[in-house]
Amino acid sequence: MTTEPPQRPRVLVARRLFDDVLEPLRQACQVQFNDDDRIADPAQLRAWMSDKDGALITGSERIDAALLEACPRLRVVSTMTVGFDHVDVAACARRGIVVTHAPDVLTQTTADFGIALLLAAARQIGDAERYLRAGEWRSWSADLFAGSDVHGSTLGIVGMGRIGREVARRAALGFGAAILYHNRSRLPEELERPIGARYCGLDELLEQSDHVLLALPFSAQARHLIGREQLARMRRGATLVNIGRGGLVDEAALAQALHGGHLGAAGLDVFEGEPRVDPVLLGAPRLVLTPHIASASLPTRRAMVRLAMDNLLAVLAGRPALTPVAAGAA
Repeated sequence: MTTEPPQRPRVLVARRLFDDVLEPLRQACQVQFNDDDRIADPAQLRAWMSDKDGALITGSERIDAALLEACPRLRVVSTMTVGFDHVDVAACARRGIVVTHAPDVLTQTTADFGIALLLAAARQIGDAERYLRAGEWRSWSADLFAGSDVHGSTLGIVGMGRIGREVARRAALGFGAAILYHNRSRLPEELERPIGARYCGLDELLEQSDHVLLALPFSAQARHLIGREQLARMRRGATLVNIGRGGLVDEAALAQALHGGHLGAAGLDVFEGEPRVDPVLLGAPRLVLTPHIASASLPTRRAMVRLAMDNLLAVLAGRPALTPVAAGAA
């Protein structure tokens, strides 16, 4: 009697990632790779995933109830991102599909970038570089691209999770900034005390901060958390930075606040409807725009892919996921 060897699980890797990191996945599974590295439209993604047991995705792929209807074999969706608003977690849970993400491994790199974007915006580095490259620098003046200081300032952080806390630590200990924060709940005192962080309401934070940084996840309730009213509450000349998720900021209102001169500067790494960027932002002054690269160091991106792969392999082997998304998460 001959026994057929067990069939290896079928897996989709939705974007071109790092071949050497993914070698264990190639050995353990039948893997379909997106070698063209093009973002799949919903029909293409559905066709790719219809016979798969697992999928390793990025933030570019939308996993919703309609797609899941076409994927009867699917057991696990593993995103290499920390955010998971591109995955309908509730729809996956109803079908018994495990969803995993990649927290922790990108915290330090993203916090570094948050400080970099804050400095670039507050000191008008983007506008200054464009001015120089355009050949417009012909003389010196005392107020040429004179921005605002970060050292000794008050930084308000909205969203005091792992990344927010690391930004706060860098700002407090490295720049002597006073830290205000707004969060769903207050942090334990032992986390507040070393950096002198003070918990407050959103309105107070906006009114009292020289710089405001968003580091919270997206939810329906948080859409346009920073809109026309909130921007008007901010100090004249203040800086707004978003390293959280697109949709937290009303982008048209932000452009208007910059054009009108009430807001001193802004830096955005995430956008509503990305990779499309609203044209109103492209013409706004004193605005630094980056293409969702806060976690983009090679060591960190490789670690994100490795964790996503390890999550995928664990679930397909019948083991618990390393970093699952809770079924009730939104």
